[in-house]
Parts: sequence; structure tokens; C-alpha cells
Amino acid sequence: MRNTRLIRINEEIKRELSQLIDQELKDPRIHTMISIIRVETTNDLKYSKVFVSIMGTEEEKNEALEGLKSAKGFLRKELAKRLNLRNTPEILFQLDESIEYSIHMEQLINKINKKSGEDVE
Repeated sequence: MRNTRLIRINEEIKRELSQLIDQELKDPRIHTMISIIRVETTNDLKYSKVFVSIMGTEEEKNEALEGLKSAKGFLRKELAKRLNLRNTPEILFQLDESIEYSIHMEQLINKINKKSGEDVE
């Protein structure tokens, strides 16, 4: 079972990073809609893997991810100010494409249901 303290820390990091990305970052590469899906912090609080979902084309996704990676020093510094932790974890951004995958699967299911409905009529 996961440590409840670590779960709280993950949620705090997720909340603060969402606010920072939305309100503080001025990087022109980060103009698309970015959602933080989840945060996984190691037990020693050295690293936080941040899973982000980025809406847009592949080029826009790559640009936004590069923008986030270049801003991770600023984001870490701001997290240190906002969170009361002895050590602020290093942020590692990772693209999470689960939302796009689920939308694609839903479209396929709808297509199959539509075809099977046409056969019955």
C-alpha cells in the first residue's frame, strides 16, 4: 500500500504545477491545452515524474513538451517556495497519451456499433 504522505505530496505537486503552468509560464511554445494527469514521486522525494496530456498536433505536442522541459528549473524553484518540503523533487515530464487512446478506442467502438446496427435493419 502506498504511503498516504506521498499521495498527498503527489496531489500538492499536481495542483501547484497546474497553476504554475496555467498562470506563470510565458513560453510561446506552451500555448496548447496542457493537463497534468498524474504525478509519481519516488519514496526518497528526489524525483517526480509528471504525466502530461497535451492537445494538438504531434508538432505542437513536441514543442510544448520541450517548453515544459526547459522551464523545469523555474517550476522546481516555484514549487520549493509553495510547498513545505525539505527537498524539492526534480521534475521529469512525460507525455501521457491515454486520453487520445481512449478517444480513439471510443471512435472504433462507435463505428463497430453503427455497422452492426446497419446489418440488423
